[in-house]
Amino acid sequence: MRTETLFRALADPTRLRIMRLLGSMELAVGEIAQVLGQSQPRVSRHVGILCDAGLAERRREGSWIFLRAQTEGQGAVPLRSDVARLLTRAESADPAFGEQCEADRRKLAEIRDAREEQAQQYFADHAHDWDELRRLHSSDEQVEAALSRALGDKRLGRLLDIGTGTGRMAELFAEGADHIVALDKSLAMLRVARAKLQHLPAERVELVQGDFSGLPFPPASFDTVLFHQVLHFAHSPAAALYEAARVTRAGGRIAIVDFAAHQREELRDRHAHARLGFEDSHMRDLLDDAGFDVGDPVSLEDGELVVKIWVAARRRIQERNSA
Repeated sequence: MRTETLFRALADPTRLRIMRLLGSMELAVGEIAQVLGQSQPRVSRHVGILCDAGLAERRREGSWIFLRAQTEGQGAVPLRSDVARLLTRAESADPAFGEQCEADRRKLAEIRDAREEQAQQYFADHAHDWDELRRLHSSDEQVEAALSRALGDKRLGRLLDIGTGTGRMAELFAEGADHIVALDKSLAMLRVARAKLQHLPAERVELVQGDFSGLPFPPASFDTVLFHQVLHFAHSPAAALYEAARVTRAGGRIAIVDFAAHQREELRDRHAHARLGFEDSHMRDLLDDAGFDVGDPVSLEDGELVVKIWVAARRRIQERNSA
């Protein structure tokens, strides 16, 4: 990559703003357009310049295009991390630029808050028939059996069920865990889960309201972390997995049950899905970046949508340092 190309890509205030937004999370191009108050075709042209310069990369998901900053080891230009640090310092050194970047982040937060409200309303409206809705996508019985086999006979220890919904996963694995924390952001869902789990010993099951983007637990709190048909609701799966890694002890495991990548666009509006499933390579990169070693996925192809199961182990400190 020629240095001239790199600096030409940065010689535009809009592209500088885009790079600052990408400094914290992966974003849909449409979200960037809303934040900047520009048309999507115009933003796409800026995105193309950043990608051509090796500063960012695009990923298509159905009709949506997601953009993220290039990271080391992904073919990024050697100066990319230096550019990121320079832009961070520029916010302090240039008050006008700093104010604009802060305004962009506030606008992005407003957009995502509105989407979150829509998703939470959906959860509240469908709390009592959530299990039935899941069966429209795949066979619960086969998925549960496959997940049990993937986790094996090893004790689950302290288990965190993120996005517990009706509490079905907590109920399924109650015998194999020493203690279960069933977490959900929706109070309506927690009420349903509490009813489903009331037959279990109270000292072994704990229901907690919380969000996967900021888990209310100290580091290394759990031996097993489970995302069952939850990660496709995350606008930033990477952030959710980093947070999950934080609360997983070294050597502990994470299990993710979700859809393979698909093109069912209507699920975004009908069921508040932020992501249309995951490619194996994308999930492997997400887990590796979060500090997990992932094995081969299990694929269940008997339903309308393919269901995948990924199980990964949390790397120990020395392994993370050498990775």
